[in-house]
Amino acid sequence: MTTAVVVGSGPNGLAAAVHLARNGVDVQVLEAADTIGGGTRSAELTLPGLLHDECSAFHPMGAGSPYLQTLDLARHGLRWRWADVDCAHPLDGADAALLHRSIGETAAGLGADGKRWRQMFGSLSANFDDLAADLMRPIANIPRHPLKLASFGPRALLPATVAARWWRTDKAQALFGGVAAHAYYRLDRPATSAVGMMIVAAGHRYGWPVAEGGSQAIANALVAELEEHGGKVTTGVRVRDWADIPAADVVLLDVAPAAALGILGSRMPDRVARAYRRFKHAPGAFKVDYAVEGGIPWADPACGRAGTVHLGGSFAEIAQAEKDVAAGRMPARPFTLLGQQHVADPSRSHGDLHPIYAYAHVPHGYTGDATAAVTAQIERFAPGFRDRIRATASSSPAQLAAANPNYVGGDIIGGANNETQVVLRPRIALDPYATGVPGTYLCSASTPPGAGAHGMCGYNAAESALKYLRRG
Repeated sequence: MTTAVVVGSGPNGLAAAVHLARNGVDVQVLEAADTIGGGTRSAELTLPGLLHDECSAFHPMGAGSPYLQTLDLARHGLRWRWADVDCAHPLDGADAALLHRSIGETAAGLGADGKRWRQMFGSLSANFDDLAADLMRPIANIPRHPLKLASFGPRALLPATVAARWWRTDKAQALFGGVAAHAYYRLDRPATSAVGMMIVAAGHRYGWPVAEGGSQAIANALVAELEEHGGKVTTGVRVRDWADIPAADVVLLDVAPAAALGILGSRMPDRVARAYRRFKHAPGAFKVDYAVEGGIPWADPACGRAGTVHLGGSFAEIAQAEKDVAAGRMPARPFTLLGQQHVADPSRSHGDLHPIYAYAHVPHGYTGDATAAVTAQIERFAPGFRDRIRATASSSPAQLAAANPNYVGGDIIGGANNETQVVLRPRIALDPYATGVPGTYLCSASTPPGAGAHGMCGYNAAESALKYLRRG
């Protein structure tokens, strides 16, 4: 029987394993940690009974994944849950901008910019499934929907600072800016609109759901699907060298390029090794989890209905903070993403104690303590927040990388979304998953289409592996 080994049990490694197993391959997944899931793990990080997501938390791209939608993961316990408001963006001294799944409701809250919001995102959200089918594959593929892709392309190539001028109000600009900042890159650079536009479009198509019972439920469902097709997962097995991998017909590595280079060593052709050494990582994250009694006392109560809250102030402030981080400077007010997953999934709370998830964008490898800065950003828009904190758990970039080696320097998105790597990662190649070692493929978020619990990097890499097996 044809065999495969997948190194790493993040959503991409598991999606690759499932796709191979469903095609008749005998698959073994090796995971270094004692718990499966990679970026989709969940745990009690502050107080007993409070469930926190360790990294990935909200899943517009997961719910809209072209591959995950082909799997009936609900049979294995995966349930999506939505808050009343997908994302809130509070502003100093003003009402918050609110992103709803309904584009009409979102537009209605943006006043004079409501019509322009519809014009920007109406067709993108209506065509999201077709766009995702093309954009979540390697760029070398022939587009299946060229006209729709051609309509999206010119807007996607714009710097976010230019795209934001489409709107006239601070509220609409800030709402777009907070989503565009998910690119983890300077917003004045080309193509920084692309990530924000796709996430907004996905949100208007699928919302920004959480997984009931924690993001761990995504990994658990994928493992259950894998085991149903004869695959297996072994935890506590760290792969550092090729000798650590059992003999198999194909090998897929859900690891960062540097780790792949370390594992493959001299087997990798020089041209590929040079590209992997040149691979650029994104700025870091500094994560703070809170146990909060009574919830957060937002100045605008509408923020209390939101699953995600972006804390960055005006568009100009967000752009400056991202510019500082990219230059290695820690902003006094870092852009901060806050999660209130319990709003959609009350099972994560314990009585009147609620788990709050937050992380700030910080320079790559940042060694300082950003806990106070993150708390201050929340307090800025929710006076009295500090008085409700009952416990905290902070994770620096180094601690995030220790818990998940793919998070090099605190980079939780698998690589910088600079002008080249936003579409051509980890190197320029017809098959970006190929490592140059026959039968061995990279399937992490360092490959197209990049970060998110959508599993598409794994699915695409598994497709490459299946083509190799058929040729053999």
